[in-house]
Amino acid sequence: MMITKEDLTQAILDMGNRLEKSQKQTDEQMKKTDARLDRVAKLVGNISNNQGDIAEEFFWNTISSSPILNGIKYDSSHKNAHKRIGDTEDEYDILMVNGKDIAIIEVKYKAHTKDIKRLINEKYTNFKKLYLEYKNYHHHLALASFNINDDVKKMAKENNVLLLQRKGDLIETI
Repeated sequence: MMITKEDLTQAILDMGNRLEKSQKQTDEQMKKTDARLDRVAKLVGNISNNQGDIAEEFFWNTISSSPILNGIKYDSSHKNAHKRIGDTEDEYDILMVNGKDIAIIEVKYKAHTKDIKRLINEKYTNFKKLYLEYKNYHHHLALASFNINDDVKKMAKENNVLLLQRKGDLIETI
């Protein structure tokens, strides 16, 4: 059997059509997969936000009802303190104040060393710019979390950051 030039051309055209159809099917499947991944990412994000909200509520309720940290009694507590001055803007999960001390508390469901770095290098730096009224106060940095591993404990100790951890229905200063 002899293959003609026309047969070969038609075979190539047919193959091209099949490849185009296959590519369209692949593209449609990829769109469906992308949509599913977007839904999963949103769900995971919501779970993470919910865990953070739970941790913030627990520590806020505990701290505001018993405003003593590391032996220092505080007169007032402030939740989600948000302030902006010029280009500097930040929010603080919990601030505790008395006449000479202020505690700046960041809350995380699970603490990581990056959270301590961020507290010291970003949050505290911004705090000093935003809250000039507390410049002569003793500043105390704290990280509150349900889960604190050893590398976080080590870094906190090295940087004089208090760690607050749940202990039963209470919190414990580490």
